[in-house]
Amino acid sequence: MTTEERFHGGVPIRTAKEAAELVPEGAVVATSGFGSVGYPKAVPEAIAEAGEKRDLTVLTGGSVGEEIDTALVESGDLVRRFPYLGTPTIREAANDGRVAYHDRHVSQLGDEVRFGGAVDGVDVAIVEAVAVGEDWFIPSPSIGATVSYVAAADKLIVEVNWKQPLDLEALHDIYLPGAPPDREPIPLTEPGGRIGDSRVRFDPDALVAVVETDRRDSTYDFRTPTDVDLAIGENFGAWLAAEAETNPTMTESIRLQFGVGAMGNALMGALGDLDVDRELVYFGEVIQDGLLDLIDEGTLRTASATTLALTRDGQDQLFSSMDSYADSVVLRPVCVSNAPELIGRFGVVAVNSALEVDIYGHANSTHVNGTRVINGVGGSGDFNRAGLVTVVALPSTAAGGDISRIVPMTPHVDHTEQDIDIVVTEHGVADLRGLGARERADAIVEVADPSFRPDLDAYRERAAEYGGHIPHDLETALEWPLERQQG
Repeated sequence: MTTEERFHGGVPIRTAKEAAELVPEGAVVATSGFGSVGYPKAVPEAIAEAGEKRDLTVLTGGSVGEEIDTALVESGDLVRRFPYLGTPTIREAANDGRVAYHDRHVSQLGDEVRFGGAVDGVDVAIVEAVAVGEDWFIPSPSIGATVSYVAAADKLIVEVNWKQPLDLEALHDIYLPGAPPDREPIPLTEPGGRIGDSRVRFDPDALVAVVETDRRDSTYDFRTPTDVDLAIGENFGAWLAAEAETNPTMTESIRLQFGVGAMGNALMGALGDLDVDRELVYFGEVIQDGLLDLIDEGTLRTASATTLALTRDGQDQLFSSMDSYADSVVLRPVCVSNAPELIGRFGVVAVNSALEVDIYGHANSTHVNGTRVINGVGGSGDFNRAGLVTVVALPSTAAGGDISRIVPMTPHVDHTEQDIDIVVTEHGVADLRGLGARERADAIVEVADPSFRPDLDAYRERAAEYGGHIPHDLETALEWPLERQQG
């Protein structure tokens, strides 16, 4: 691999330290990165090492690595963060108030930055690429909100990472929707189609520095699926096979999205044993190891997303056989991969997890005890709201069985009852479609852990005395059952 393949034209090559000096105090900094890959590494680290405490607002597409979400917090440079938390350090800072954290649906943030006043402009965009020219660059393993951020930025710094293969260009489909109110429909007519370019274009006057790096991403390290995960996957697979026989939109193919994590990988594994004569297509935001396995098996035809949220082994699997995946894998900007317009057009079955679900179907996916943020809503809301059928899959308990994840009332709501159709646990499937509130409670309690069902039923009896469409005993709902939940 030669320098000429990575750098084209008279680009301004600088050291990371020199590039960091171009980021002023109080700047709004937007970076590439989504799913812990494709984020800039050397320049954020150089900012942290400078020791200037620049009071930065930092926007990314999604989760990023320690070079941003740890180093910049520990140095005191990062004071405001959008839209996702990627490390324990940034999570702790958001919870104790040192960092002002603003959670957003990831499909919308690019537009909010360009048009909606989420921030007062982007001072500097810092992105990772595999190659750069005077007015273009080729993104690395994620796209996320990069295209929107670059369009909004006054200055652009590009890190060219030699560890990322040039062949990633074959996966990219860069399309940025126009500006409202004259925005045209996104012209994508099939999940695996291509409507754009493989390169991100920019104003050449914005490019102020190009930095060389040679460092791998902080990839995911998913735990091995547990017996509970596998049981949930089996229940989900049985439900999906039955749904495919009766749902008229699934006559020829089933379009799916999965949230990132070990649970998502376990659910993907269940698809390999799915007893249906249908083509499987993935249209979501993250491509995980499990999807590569399904492509290898011939079970999955297309995987369209905005990032390669892979483990290190998954990256090695992909990078060593890029030619074999180029026809099946497409990476798009998150404003396209997560566009409600397309999720609805393709009839996507959205499958995400949650921390807890209440007996009426509201889901909390971000805040423990309603107060301590874990990560962010990410793209789950994009798919839960717009999906043809919305599935929440979660274990029925946490903390070794001491805490029920089916509760009377969630203390924080990310997804309302109107957005949730199916709840799957290791104990079964609750199909909530068409049910009244009290009927939904009947169905959801049936998939709770059996040891908690008597408590849930007792709560419902007390709540019924208050009446109402959604009966609650508000004085005790958030304490239930306090002695067991707190051990």
